[in-house]
Amino acid sequence: MEITSTQLKALRNQTGISVMQCKKALEEALGDMDKAVIILKKKRSEAADKKSDRELGAGTVGVYIHNTNEVAAMVMLACETDFVSKNAEFVALARDIAMHVAATNPKYISKSEVDEVSLTKAREVFMTEMGDKPKEMQEKILAGKMDSYFKEQILLEQDFIKNPETTIGEMVTGAVQKFGENISVAQISRLSVK
Repeated sequence: MEITSTQLKALRNQTGISVMQCKKALEEALGDMDKAVIILKKKRSEAADKKSDRELGAGTVGVYIHNTNEVAAMVMLACETDFVSKNAEFVALARDIAMHVAATNPKYISKSEVDEVSLTKAREVFMTEMGDKPKEMQEKILAGKMDSYFKEQILLEQDFIKNPETTIGEMVTGAVQKFGENISVAQISRLSVK
C-alpha cells in the first residue's frame, strides 16, 4: 500500500512526531490512521523507557498566571541539553503543563510520590465500602477505586485540560519521542489567593 503525503501530513499534524516515524507507523498499519496513532503511542512509551535513565542537565520553567491574577503555577520541565530546553515547542509544553497545574492543583507529580500514609488511609476508607462484596472481587474493586481516587491528584495521570484525550504523562512521553531526550516534570508549584 502506498502512503500518500496527505496521510503523512495529517498524522504528523495530529501527533507532532517526525515524518519518518509517521511513515513507518502508517506502513505498519496498512494506511489505517487510527491504528497508526496507536502504534505511535506504543512506540512513544518504548522510547521514553529507553531514555529514562539518562541524566537531566537542562530544562525550562513554564509559568502560567490566570487572567484574574488570583492563581498562578510554575513547572520545571527538565531535559538533557540546552538545545532542547530552548526549543519553542518544549517551552510551550512547559507552559501548557503550568496552566494545567493552575487549573487542577495536583498534589503529586507521579505515583511514586504518594506516601504510604495516604495510601493506607485511602485503602481503609474504600475497604469499608466493600464489606458485602465477594473476597475475590474486593481486590479488583479496591484497585479500581484507588486508581480513580489518586488519578485526580497525580499530575502525570491527569487528562490534559485542553485535550482530555491525552494525559500529561502521554504529553511528556510524546516529547521524549519527539526531541529524542529524557524529559520529566521535575517540580511543580501553585499559588492561589483563595
